[in-house]
Amino acid sequence: MASFARSLRPLVRTLPPRTQRRVAIPRICHNSRLLSCTVFRRQEVIDLTSLAPTPISHFSETEHMMADSVSKFSQEVILPKVREMDEAEAMDPGLVDQLFEQGLMGIEIPEEYGGAGMNFTAAIVGIEELARVDPSVSVLVDVHNTLVNTMILKYGTVESREKWLPKLATETVGSFCLSEPSSGSDAFALRTKAEKTADGYRINGSKMWITNAMEAGLFIVFANLDPSKGYRGISAFIVDKDTKGFSIAKKEQKLGIRASSTCVLNFDDVEIPRGNLLGEEGQGYKYAIGILNEGRIGIAAQMTGLALGAWENAARYVWNDRQQFGQLVGTFQGMQHQIAQAYTEITAARALVYNAARKKEAGQDFVMDAAMAKLYASQVAGRVSGSAIEWMGGMGFVREGIAEKMFRDSKIGAIYEGTSNIQLQTIAKLLQKQYTA
Repeated sequence: MASFARSLRPLVRTLPPRTQRRVAIPRICHNSRLLSCTVFRRQEVIDLTSLAPTPISHFSETEHMMADSVSKFSQEVILPKVREMDEAEAMDPGLVDQLFEQGLMGIEIPEEYGGAGMNFTAAIVGIEELARVDPSVSVLVDVHNTLVNTMILKYGTVESREKWLPKLATETVGSFCLSEPSSGSDAFALRTKAEKTADGYRINGSKMWITNAMEAGLFIVFANLDPSKGYRGISAFIVDKDTKGFSIAKKEQKLGIRASSTCVLNFDDVEIPRGNLLGEEGQGYKYAIGILNEGRIGIAAQMTGLALGAWENAARYVWNDRQQFGQLVGTFQGMQHQIAQAYTEITAARALVYNAARKKEAGQDFVMDAAMAKLYASQVAGRVSGSAIEWMGGMGFVREGIAEKMFRDSKIGAIYEGTSNIQLQTIAKLLQKQYTA
């Protein structure tokens, strides 16, 4: 299949002078394998006062191209492999290679490092489109882009960016290692420890529920360098898969997203060089909080994509194939009302997702928006995928199609990267702060 870059052409946004310097201006990349647009990365907040209001769901031409290209790739390349990967509980290695070839593993990585240099919303678009066909593939791309790549971009030294970003863009899957057996929702009760050595650091401990572990070559590991300081002793480190003392102890068998690997990791006197510290010592907890806020938008996009994929699959079936009492099931008023209600909820969830993404890009406070998007999108995904099975009857219950798989896959949305109760707590705390005199 041709790479996405062939569908891109030089684009110029007509923007007021005050904003033109601070946003993406897409252009074709000399490397035909990759999506491409140049991104001007600024720390300051984008000035939006001179921009005309647009719908939340409005996509730039580049984002539209991303959606169309990923949709085509998903239908032609991923869909034929979905059932086989789910049954085998393993990601197809060839498919992972194709994700790199198509530029989907380096969406926000600048072109100078071999990435596509696109904006955050473009990554969200890609994650959503992948999930319409297979949420397992979607979460592999999501974690790699929104957590791992972003951590290296934000907190890596010049040397670590030059070493790792080209690999992450073209060949090396990344994994984010925070959770442990005793620290799930209480993420900072972790017990994995790090200590200084003459040449760098030594890590001991274990991690649990780690996504992308089987495929990854790079792991961002959070460990406590000074337990006496509590969570303020937590630091972040880059660990290469081939480092002595690192091992994958167990691959979990799961209810859903079964092709996505989830593993237990062990660290037994893992020695890493000083340059593998990510950011500053003792700042790991701040990095994790910040990056997970962004990551929740990605998970919300995964859930809206899942819901839309489940809805489309069922709607086509009841409007074209399934008949009862001499008419298509989808023509009964009771069924039509359910279909309309479900689509309305999907659209509302997508509005929350893209509003959070746009606020993040604009440099505005998006923490509550991300929490609401993840909470509601996961709820909608569960309701819609469950209803879709009922609409399809026996064909929804058997494992011939994707309906039952989407239902199983939806459950994880309420669990990882912050449970639904954690999202509710975050929303409530922020509202209480706003409304308390």
